Amino acid sequence: MYSFQNDYSEGAHPNILRALETINYHQNNSYGLDEHCDNARDKIQEALENYGVDIHFITGGTLTNLTFLSHALRPYEAVISADTGHINTHETGAIEASGHKVLSIPCTDGKLTADLIRPVLKQHENEHWVEPRLVYISLPTELGTVYTKEELEKLYQFCKRHNLYLYIDGARLAMALAVEETQLTLKDLPDLCDAFYIGGTKNGAMFGEALILVNDDLKDHFRFNMKQRGAILAKGWMIGVQFEELFQDNLYLELGKRSVALAQRLKEGFIDCKIPFLCDSPTNQLFPIFPNEFAKKINENYVTTFQCKPDENHTCLRFCTSWATNEQAVEDFIKDLKQWSYIYA
Repeated sequence: MYSFQNDYSEGAHPNILRALETINYHQNNSYGLDEHCDNARDKIQEALENYGVDIHFITGGTLTNLTFLSHALRPYEAVISADTGHINTHETGAIEASGHKVLSIPCTDGKLTADLIRPVLKQHENEHWVEPRLVYISLPTELGTVYTKEELEKLYQFCKRHNLYLYIDGARLAMALAVEETQLTLKDLPDLCDAFYIGGTKNGAMFGEALILVNDDLKDHFRFNMKQRGAILAKGWMIGVQFEELFQDNLYLELGKRSVALAQRLKEGFIDCKIPFLCDSPTNQLFPIFPNEFAKKINENYVTTFQCKPDENHTCLRFCTSWATNEQAVEDFIKDLKQWSYIYA
């Protein structure tokens, strides 16, 4: 069965595999202090048009979030997140295990705003409560929605007025940047937050994320915290080589565009069959809602992810495309979808 389960089912882009094979017998310095990591940092800084940021390579998203948040927060400080936020739902309490409470806010589209955050700040007003210190957002969100440049500007201005750090989980950042309506580019991001990461695992890399520290207050002694959290990879060049390739000839952005284009082709098929959505996603994650028997039929023939039960008669499934999704598989699914919709819709 073809899988639309996630965007990390496949290995790595051929350019990365060739590069890793080419340097396989080269000797490198360890712990991310090698020429490949240095070159990757230079390429990323050039893409950001900002040479003052610090860049650290970490193997995965959860470890990146844990390492950064445990570094940024004092023991009595907490992080604010949407209730759908990855740190609140799919990281096994990693942040809480580091001693920091996650203050989750219900929101239907996965996006935080100043109006949603303000009541949390008002409630936590003295030393008898944990102190909110950092706002965590995902771009795109876990529901596939995106923040526009204007929305991020407003949110960051609010955070600065209230002495809050703003941190962006960019596991699927390339997919958000592929949505033209956001009016966002890579070079905008250092001006819109205190820290963020560029996700490689879900966009063509075998593994690896690039954490970007923008705020100078967050840079000092960060590698000490990385080491203590197990986030410094001995063979760090294995990540550096991958980001060298991802930031060669705009490959990173092109892979994100391809993921999104294939998802939006699926979306056209759902719309043609009058299938409703949990939310309107312009990225590579879609959340169509089916009658239960229709969903069962789909899962007998394709691999998807169960999202939720909007009611007892309907099932919401997540469809996710990647840089390597097969175009013919997308067309085959749409053909099947149209046939099944006559029976189950």
